[in-house]
Amino acid sequence: MKRELSDLSERAEAVLKGALAEVPFLRLDTAMGWRVAEPAPGKPDLDLRIRVASTEAQLSFLVEVKQSGEPRYARDAINQLLRYRQARPNAYLVFAAPYISPDTVALCAAEGVGTIDFAGNCFLSFGEIFIRREGRPNPFAKRRGLRSLYAPKSERILRVLLQDPRVAWKTVALATQARVSLGQVAKVKQHLADRELTKVGEQGFALSDPRALLRDWTQFYRIGRNTERGYYSPLPIAEVERALAKRCAADGVAYALTAFSGAARYAPFVRYQQATIYVGADPAPSVAKVGLKSVASGANVRILEPYDDGVFYDSREIDGVRVASALQVFLDLQSARGRGEEAAAFLLREVIEKSWETPAKTTRPTRSKRRAPSSSS
Repeated sequence: MKRELSDLSERAEAVLKGALAEVPFLRLDTAMGWRVAEPAPGKPDLDLRIRVASTEAQLSFLVEVKQSGEPRYARDAINQLLRYRQARPNAYLVFAAPYISPDTVALCAAEGVGTIDFAGNCFLSFGEIFIRREGRPNPFAKRRGLRSLYAPKSERILRVLLQDPRVAWKTVALATQARVSLGQVAKVKQHLADRELTKVGEQGFALSDPRALLRDWTQFYRIGRNTERGYYSPLPIAEVERALAKRCAADGVAYALTAFSGAARYAPFVRYQQATIYVGADPAPSVAKVGLKSVASGANVRILEPYDDGVFYDSREIDGVRVASALQVFLDLQSARGRGEEAAAFLLREVIEKSWETPAKTTRPTRSKRRAPSSSS
């Protein structure tokens, strides 16, 4: 652990030095070099003092390095740095981490703390110096933290939390509702806490910023994880949807309309020419009875075999057919052609966000239709 922190500190020192070296009028005194204090308990990870060439001026930096740039770690670093500055009031404070998001940069800037990360982003503002580089992607985005937060079982938990963000959950109740293990809930809860997306009270924990969570989820969600099959029918789309829904119900097969087919039941926004429906088992028997023809191109019916049964969570019957939750429909619309993102934004504004604005429920949902079906995934 100590060696890992030492490596991070060395990288932070190199990145900070590189950023300052780009300032045209700033010339570091190579004779003096960087004076780096040895780390010690109660001291910053880096205590850097630089004398500017041809002047007597000395720049002083106190740098706190963390393994993560998530807001929770940033707040901890800020509090530590502010304590250090009591003994060094003229020092400039800097938070360093492998990757620091724009939200965390803003959080630090509000406290007068600069930031640097190993992706090349930085925000440094002191004296006459102002350096800002942003927009460089997170090279560590595929690490286990993000993968596990948007893995199928974790998504089941997110669906429950986002169904009504005002409901506070205890770990056992949430695990039961989402049909996952207690350990899975604990992991997701920790990831969300690290990003300051939850709040904790006597009744349990709830989301503090559901919009931020949903915005982030859309960056990772991929409808392509489902197995897709294309079919053609000469019937009007609405008739095909009803016929297939009726057939699945008769065969005892789980199904739910999604994408434009689902959005049309919640808040019609645009006309569409292709039906999209989740089918929870081999669709061949039901499809054959409805008379759909399998095609390699030109399909006007898309059948999705779900990557996880969680897609059926909170599905409901609307106008005689079962429709995926507004949240699931929103996610699936993101990648839909023909104004899919527009339709998703409309659904978010007119249905999902309005449901979040209604008075909070006093009890947690327990009806079976709200539970996420079990799965071996």
